[in-house]
Amino acid sequence: MEMDVSIIMPVYNAEKWLHECLQSVAAQDFTGRLQLSVYIDGADDASASILQTWVPSLASKGVDVVSSQHTGGPRGVGYAKNQAVKQSSGKYLCFLDADDVMLPGRVRLQHAAALQVEPHTLIGCKFTRSPEGSTVRYTEWANSLTAGQLHMQAYTSHGPTLIMPTWFCGRQVFETAGGFDESGKGTPEDLLFYLQHLRHDGALWRVDEALLVYRYHADAASFSVLERTIWDVRVAALQERVLAAWDVFTIWNAGKQGRRLYRSLAAPNRAKVAAFCDVDERKIARRVYTHEESAQTPRPTVPVVHFSHASAPFVICVKLGLTAGVFEANLCSLNLREGVDYVHFN
Repeated sequence: MEMDVSIIMPVYNAEKWLHECLQSVAAQDFTGRLQLSVYIDGADDASASILQTWVPSLASKGVDVVSSQHTGGPRGVGYAKNQAVKQSSGKYLCFLDADDVMLPGRVRLQHAAALQVEPHTLIGCKFTRSPEGSTVRYTEWANSLTAGQLHMQAYTSHGPTLIMPTWFCGRQVFETAGGFDESGKGTPEDLLFYLQHLRHDGALWRVDEALLVYRYHADAASFSVLERTIWDVRVAALQERVLAAWDVFTIWNAGKQGRRLYRSLAAPNRAKVAAFCDVDERKIARRVYTHEESAQTPRPTVPVVHFSHASAPFVICVKLGLTAGVFEANLCSLNLREGVDYVHFN
């Protein structure tokens, strides 16, 4: 029987949190046909037995449970998610990590949104953090993005503008993206899926209610992904989706992060950099940046100018919220349009 919604849950050594997570599944107030599809990824703790103790209770709430597993060590979150989707039968997929907790209205509200938006839409929601106060800047950023910024801020170091544990989508969205990368530990499978979704002109939407408690802890799979790996994925996406359409641009930040971005670009895109811009008089006084690592002779040089003398479009390598509003005021003073005249990279 086709279900209306399948909750997709990969599990690996989640015994600390699984009772609370499954309780939140049982508490959903969605009245349609609901399924929980669990794939246990080589766990060596009590996760499998905990799940079995919950099957009768979930069944009494009308939740169909399908589960499978393998032994011999984990194959990775991407693999586990793909297997959970494969064995599920829901028209819509609701992704949930085993260490997180859904509020009772999550499935109902996201399903209602899915019926209103285009079929190729990836839907998220706002969230709170546990412990309270964890990753304050990240949480504020993700929860405050406008509908347009869900697309325009796709290249920042924060990762997907809709966080993966809040994702809800039609099965065709998953199939069009080709599922999750199965390379295993250290792979940012959620970021790769998100960018592939955008590559296929997928839409993004957020239900503006906090419907998930997103747990922060040292054992989270995201900590296995190296910053360099994420950086390389972001740079590739920026070049493909933004810089390919620009003939020339300015990098806003003549410091470490701006120079790193410049060095990371492919040679044709480095050649498009008209200038670095900044507010630091010491950096501006140097007048030029020389790419010492280049094999070219003479070494390429790029002017360094005050931001007020620079020309759009800009790739902004300045972190938001760290200058007591000074950077934001400087950017606002130029009357630029985000997504057209500038994109955020940091």
